[in-house]
Amino acid sequence: MRITEIFSSIQGESTHAGRPCTFLRTTGCDQRCVWCDTAYAFEGGTDYTVPQLVAEVAARPARLVEVTGGEPLLQPDLPALLTALCDRGHEVLVETGGSRPIEGLDPRAKRVVDLKCPASGMTDRIRWENLDALRDGDEVKFVIADRGDYEWARDVVRVHDLAARVPVLFGPVFDVLAPRVLAEWVLEDGLDVRMQVQIHKTIWAPEMRGV
Repeated sequence: MRITEIFSSIQGESTHAGRPCTFLRTTGCDQRCVWCDTAYAFEGGTDYTVPQLVAEVAARPARLVEVTGGEPLLQPDLPALLTALCDRGHEVLVETGGSRPIEGLDPRAKRVVDLKCPASGMTDRIRWENLDALRDGDEVKFVIADRGDYEWARDVVRVHDLAARVPVLFGPVFDVLAPRVLAEWVLEDGLDVRMQVQIHKTIWAPEMRGV
């Protein structure tokens, strides 16, 4: 597998926010979100075997592991890695941009599907069939840049009854939309979603890599 970085941090998003976590960031992405904060993962990286990555994770104390990117589902060995980590007793998250099929991954791994709002420029890449493949433990994430994004995300949640099926995460684009503004919109509409901010950036800003 092609890996951009391996690091220990505090999980900054999802229902697992605040927990110590080991991150494996894969190299390569099939999307180009306008507000992307990990463009450095588009190219480069280092090749690892699955056993090497399991050993890297084993050398760190966190039980929680997240495979992120880039886009992890571009990596052919991702299913084998997730299974190996689960077999070792890790709690495993995999975050995907939502453009590729999420089926076929170890059912013990929890999938966080990032549905791209219009301001990202990548809404047309969404694979809507992934919503039918959601299962217990999965989460759906919306990164929101403006009012148009919010209304689009709100309508998607309602049309697909997402909040009744999985945790739904609404978070503002860092340094673009004020968290208070997004919180007020959520409260006004009484949405059953989880408001989140990227707490890892609050802890370690202005650093942007390895946090």
